[in-house]
Amino acid sequence: MKIWTPEMIKASKRRHFLSALTVYDYPMTRMLDELGIPMLLVGDSLGMVVLGYPDTTHVTMDDMLHHVKAAARANPKSCLVGDMPYQSYQSSEQAVRNASRLFDAGAHAVKLEGGQEIGAQIKAICSAGIPCVGHLGMLPQHILEEGTYRIKGRSGEEQQKLMDDAAFLDSVGIFAVVLELVEHSLAEEISHSVSYPTIGIGSGNGCDGQILVTHDLVGTFPWFRPKFVQARLDAATLMKAAVKDWQNDWELLYAKRQTPSLD
Repeated sequence: MKIWTPEMIKASKRRHFLSALTVYDYPMTRMLDELGIPMLLVGDSLGMVVLGYPDTTHVTMDDMLHHVKAAARANPKSCLVGDMPYQSYQSSEQAVRNASRLFDAGAHAVKLEGGQEIGAQIKAICSAGIPCVGHLGMLPQHILEEGTYRIKGRSGEEQQKLMDDAAFLDSVGIFAVVLELVEHSLAEEISHSVSYPTIGIGSGNGCDGQILVTHDLVGTFPWFRPKFVQARLDAATLMKAAVKDWQNDWELLYAKRQTPSLD
């Protein structure tokens, strides 16, 4: 099976579609790695779909380290990327320190949200020998300032900033970038203008690849599903049915044992 290094991820641009999914534990990492998914992200989305928080701003470094270590135990050949959580890269020194912790925990690379405003942090992490994935468009860690999740790049000002940020990330050695909720034609334009692969989520089909929260794809978080997601499985319903069948079987067996024999 192919080993997906950051260098191979970058070299995949315009050669083939780049699929990516989130993982938070050993069994899902092992399962998706066996399918040959090139990139697996231990995303801070675990805050909502695993830990029950309302958004990603509650996720800590200790949370990320715990889940990166669990995923890394699967020894994936996929490129395992760890999200840098909220307020974990406010300075270059802090960024390198926390990126190193994720790297030591088993991540092959780290992901940061933002463009030129975190340029010093990205440069410092890359200089420390830790590969970086960028994240532009809607930035979930900024939800407290934004107030809502919305498409980015509809105004001329936003379009120019996204183009400038995408070019900047190209200049500092990012090997891939997630484009989240970016206006579709702009996402396609960015994809054609940079040397790294773009990985879209809610940004149309003009990107070099796509990423989804695995829980959304297979239906294991039935209480909310983003509008842009088409679930390929209703696993929650299947799991509930399996549990109910198990419960019913044992209740019937128990009832039979409690019924006096007529013999």
